[in-house]
Amino acid sequence: MYKTILVPVDGSELAELVIPHVEMLAKAGAEPAEVVLLGVCESARMVMGGYGETVGQMAVLVKQAAAACKADAEQYLAATEKRLKEKGLKVRTVLMEGDPAHEILEYAANNPVDLIIMGTHGRSGINWWAYGSVTSKVLRRIATPLLLVTPEKK
Repeated sequence: MYKTILVPVDGSELAELVIPHVEMLAKAGAEPAEVVLLGVCESARMVMGGYGETVGQMAVLVKQAAAACKADAEQYLAATEKRLKEKGLKVRTVLMEGDPAHEILEYAANNPVDLIIMGTHGRSGINWWAYGSVTSKVLRRIATPLLLVTPEKK
C-alpha cells in the first residue's frame, strides 16, 4: 500500500496521537512501509528575525535555545524510533533546521514519500490566526496525500 510514510513530530502530546495511526498504516501493506520521523528545529537566525550576531547576549541565548532544541529533538526521535522498531517497523529519523512547514514541504518534494501523517490542534477563527498552523501551511501546498489526526473533543 504505502512504501514510505513521513511523520513530522515535535515531541508534543499532539504528535504522539499520530503514532497509533502510523503503526497501523505502516503494517497495512504486504510489506511494511518505511516510517521517516522528521523533526525540525527553528534556526537561531529565524528566531532572531535575521538579526544574527548584532544583538549580542540575545544571540547567545537564542543559539543556546537552538542547541537545546536539537538535543531534545534528537533524544525524542531516537526514543520514538526505538519504540517503533520494537514493534517491527522499519524506521529512520531526520532532523532539519528551519521553518517547520517549509522543511516538511521540502523533504516531501525531494524524497520519495507516499503519505504524510500529521497531528492538528483543530483550531479555527482567532485561535488559528493567532497561533498559525504548520499543518495548514503544509495542507495548502502539498501534493502528497496527507492524513490529519485531531485530538478527541472532551
